[in-house]
Amino acid sequence: MSTTADAIRSAEAHSAHTYHPLPVVVASADGAWMTDVEGRRYLDMLAGYSALNFGHGNRRLIDAARAQLERVTLTSRAFHHDRFAEFCSELAALCGKEMVLPMNTGAEAVETAVKMARKWGYEVKGVPDGHAKIVVAADNFHGRTTTIVSFSTDHEARDHYGPYTPGFEIVPYGDLTALAAAVTENTVAVLLEPIQGEAGVLVPPAGYLRGVRDLTRERNVLFIADEIQSGLGRTGKTFACEHEGVVPDVYLLGKALGGGVVPVSAVVADRDVLGVFRPGQHGSTFGGNPLACAVALEVVAMLRTGEYQQRATELGEHLHRELNLLVGGGAVTAVRGRGLWAGVDVDPSRGTGREISEKLMELGVLVKDTHGSTIRIAPPLVISKEDLDWGLDQLRSVLGA
Repeated sequence: MSTTADAIRSAEAHSAHTYHPLPVVVASADGAWMTDVEGRRYLDMLAGYSALNFGHGNRRLIDAARAQLERVTLTSRAFHHDRFAEFCSELAALCGKEMVLPMNTGAEAVETAVKMARKWGYEVKGVPDGHAKIVVAADNFHGRTTTIVSFSTDHEARDHYGPYTPGFEIVPYGDLTALAAAVTENTVAVLLEPIQGEAGVLVPPAGYLRGVRDLTRERNVLFIADEIQSGLGRTGKTFACEHEGVVPDVYLLGKALGGGVVPVSAVVADRDVLGVFRPGQHGSTFGGNPLACAVALEVVAMLRTGEYQQRATELGEHLHRELNLLVGGGAVTAVRGRGLWAGVDVDPSRGTGREISEKLMELGVLVKDTHGSTIRIAPPLVISKEDLDWGLDQLRSVLGA
């Protein structure tokens, strides 16, 4: 049997150090629980940054994947396959849109949206070629490609990767006045996370998303909602934008769309936007492959029942009620979030976010830190109330609350 120390030592010897994971080596998982190489069990309170909304080893998703594995897994887009049309149709219907452009990772969806918005700006809006601007929010996280880090304000993600891609204006998140001032006749899109995940689960002020929607419609600018982490049930709605009754021009989806089984992402919009692409102008060998479509189709079917959104709402209310009891007692300074998703700012006197995460790991609970003293909590939507309460008990123990 491989020990944790051996496995980590081998990984560090032969892999690039682009992550600083907690010192746990997972060997198997089921539902909301993971087991390491030495047989210790851990409650997963991160869910792969929402990629595992439906839990580890979800039977419906595994069965869908297994059935497709026996038939065909890849054709490339050089040929049609028999799962593609249904996937595009069902996902478009879930989003209330007309067209889908499937990719693989969230960053690919964002890159695709940047290209699409610029092309739309030149060919539909009439912006002079090469002058398109996209407005984004400070503290965003949309991925790590060279173009995406060009409009990041996170120095860890951005520094020493220049020269940077031009064409982006950064404004404070949640500030409608600053956003309105940044939009010019050459602005083609506003790209935002309805809730900023990596920044610490930041929920914008009430009315902000509605204001963005009204402004972009008035100025003939696309509103692109990056729902890669916030979408597909996490916040108690299918999309986080729904909490303000807002429908953006473009949804960017990923993570949970592949159910934690395969990477699946998509850009979803109406024909007057996505229709700017023509054959040969964009693509992906694996994007929309049969295996991905089979799994994502099952995800869409599960979301149509409303069961998971309801669980996120009910368990989320309980989660936030319990976490807010910790605020002001010397252990927690603030709690943010929506649905089964929370950012918890730990009082620095109790330790850094990393230290708190490591102490929780020792007690059998896995979370992840961000921005110094913040930990993120986002368990699979299938977690039981009893398991959630057990995890919260461990957090209270670690915080001495």
